Amino acid sequence: MKKIAIIGGTGLTQLNGLQLISSEKIDTPYGLPSAELITGKLHNKHIVFLARHGNPHAIPPHSINYRANLWALKHLGVQSIIAVAAVGGITAAMAPACLALPDQIIDYTYGRKHTFFDDDTTPVTHIDFTAPYSSALRAQLIVAAAHANIQLVNTGTYGCTQGPRLETSAEIKRMERDGCDLVGMTGMPEAVLARELQLEYAALAVVANWGAGKTEGEITMTEIEHNLHAGMANALGVLEAFISSTE
Repeated sequence: MKKIAIIGGTGLTQLNGLQLISSEKIDTPYGLPSAELITGKLHNKHIVFLARHGNPHAIPPHSINYRANLWALKHLGVQSIIAVAAVGGITAAMAPACLALPDQIIDYTYGRKHTFFDDDTTPVTHIDFTAPYSSALRAQLIVAAAHANIQLVNTGTYGCTQGPRLETSAEIKRMERDGCDLVGMTGMPEAVLARELQLEYAALAVVANWGAGKTEGEITMTEIEHNLHAGMANALGVLEAFISSTE
């Protein structure tokens, strides 16, 4: 079977049930990853787990060393990555606590190290990014969700903002006009770096709140934490079904 990695976002700093085999601190050409890379067994399958924001959660989205994270996973022989992320919902189907499997992405970030091809030792390289997520991985996750009887919105566009602040209502309106269904802060450059390293990559998004202006009042951490608790339970159910069915 292909070696699988799970990148855990907000609300998923460790993978319960993972039988620890090793924990490695890997120094990469780009610096240190967010946390030690945990290798273990889940449903008798070897899995690598990485907490995107560190463990404990301490690294904001714009400060994550995405290049080190992806390089380290490739170094360990990972071939497929499922990236779990907390997001905001923009369109009607993306209600809080639901799971979504985006198939497109729009990048609104700036100033992030977004490529491995940026120095004098690498040739000018343009990768195809027409479909930013692996169709094969997405199909497997859709089947896994059905087997686990967990509802999954299996299409959508993820808009990636800079953070760490949440968006204004005007920004969310603009993103909806642009075609975004979800808003998050970590989808890029993670997805494109995975493509540059020829790694299969899919995002499993947990909707933690409505985007700014979609409801009355302010977005609160109490609301986010409540929805994350419910949504992450379903995300773990999908991951377990996916891993147990992987050959």
